[in-house]
Amino acid sequence: MIKRLFIVLFISIPLFGMAQDLSKHYKIYDVKKQKTITVDDIVTDLATANVLFFGEEHNDSIGHYLEAMLFKKIAAAYPGKAALTMEMFHTDIQPVINEYLNGLISEKNFIKEARAWNNYKDYKPMIETAKTNKLDVIGGNGAARYSNAVTRGGLEVLNQLPESSKQFIAPLPIDTATGRYLEKFIETLGGHSMGGMKVYQTQNFWDATMSWSIAKYAKANKDKKIFQVNGRFHSDEKLGTLAKLKKYAPKLKLLNISSFSAEDFNNPDWKKYENLGDYIIVTDPTLKRTF
Repeated sequence: MIKRLFIVLFISIPLFGMAQDLSKHYKIYDVKKQKTITVDDIVTDLATANVLFFGEEHNDSIGHYLEAMLFKKIAAAYPGKAALTMEMFHTDIQPVINEYLNGLISEKNFIKEARAWNNYKDYKPMIETAKTNKLDVIGGNGAARYSNAVTRGGLEVLNQLPESSKQFIAPLPIDTATGRYLEKFIETLGGHSMGGMKVYQTQNFWDATMSWSIAKYAKANKDKKIFQVNGRFHSDEKLGTLAKLKKYAPKLKLLNISSFSAEDFNNPDWKKYENLGDYIIVTDPTLKRTF
């Protein structure tokens, strides 16, 4: 969902330390094939695509478990050709990410200086898979100081940044999406005021910077299978970040997953969800979540 606009929920279950079988806590549906599938099926499908989006709910423990599993399987299936791009890290701390992956700095320093999210433990398995396999991790999002500036002054404030700062954001000008994405955003806010659209402009800033980061990396690494992790609002219905990526890099072949906790988990209404992406993952809503 829309980060920073709501309180981030944190996971209370240390899933990655569990030994039990977690397969009963999620179901995966292929919209095109109209049938349930496995994680391995998604990995196989990536053979004909360049980028796989995983749209998560930030508090979904099973979603984080599946992200880690997927990236590990992608790394194994496409040796040396997998890469991870993430909403959870910013473009301006890329040197810190690289230093950690190369074993030059401690995890403690990495977490602090890369400004890792408070629930970093949920993303750590993917980072460690990249580190072990010598794979790239790209911090794709715009730093909070820039998004806060947009929220206060609108997208035009970015024009005032020094040239040295503009290297960390999408090329200007950044457009503001209309149509369905705007409708969804207003619905999510419950129809409340968006401060002269500045909050929505911030959302578009995040989308543009993440998609630009992916496009730039893909252009320089044409053979890579890129696994993009972001809140599902950014890629559901192939809108947001995914839509902007199509503009930056129209030749890239994209797949997207929408993953979320569903009340109808035991008997999902797949028809209701099929507009969200190429693959729908519903997870067990009975697993405990806390603020």
